[in-house]
Amino acid sequence: MSLTSNGDGLQEVRLSSFPSVVELNVGGVFYTTSISTLTKEPNSLLGQMFTGEGGKTAMRDSKGKFFIDRDGVIFRYILDYLRNQKVLLPENFHERERLKQEAEYFMLPGMVANIEALPSTSHSHRVPFSLAAASHISRPPGYITVGYRGTFAFGRDGLADVKFRKLTRILVCGKVGLCREVFGENLNESRDPDRCNMDRYTARFFLKHNFLEQAFDDLNGASFRCVAAAGSGTACGGTGEPLKPGMDSEENRWNHYNEFVFVRP
Repeated sequence: MSLTSNGDGLQEVRLSSFPSVVELNVGGVFYTTSISTLTKEPNSLLGQMFTGEGGKTAMRDSKGKFFIDRDGVIFRYILDYLRNQKVLLPENFHERERLKQEAEYFMLPGMVANIEALPSTSHSHRVPFSLAAASHISRPPGYITVGYRGTFAFGRDGLADVKFRKLTRILVCGKVGLCREVFGENLNESRDPDRCNMDRYTARFFLKHNFLEQAFDDLNGASFRCVAAAGSGTACGGTGEPLKPGMDSEENRWNHYNEFVFVRP
């Protein structure tokens, strides 16, 4: 595979030789998928980018991931459509027009038709009560706890130059079946050896991304609500504690740990 720089820190992939497993950076959100999924519809924009057809090129970011400058959160539904050839949206999804716009951009007319065929949310009050209740009962209740350890990155001017929030990992605790339902492919189960029992509880899951708001969106889409939160606060590092490699003293003083408890009744 030959690469050439375009002057913006990205590299254009000139040949149609791609790995079978592809890492994507879509607007800052990371995905891992197969080349067969991306090329399932050859005439789509993704199909052309990852076959080298039509003069389209795939870009790589500075870490080697293929870069697509689009809405990273919405892109999950683009991948879902390519995998399943149908559009499945969570309850209370309010960005249908944006999703349609993304489907049009990626040249997926079948997905656009699916979105247009979905019943309008404005008619939700016409659903009989018995059907609405059955839909609610079909989704099992339970709790999911989300926790993260983080700090802030500072520039030369310290607190006057806070660059960004740094999260090392987002942890997920709860019943296995609920966690898989909510987070899907974004759930990393590599630290959990027993993956068969959906009714057991685990505290060994974490997410493949470090976007706390994306985790909250997933929980909200699955009808979970935050009922409790606890945190260690900031500026909690002791002055005599040894520093971790790569962490300066200013960041160490602003370490914190937070947990959020979500429930679906």
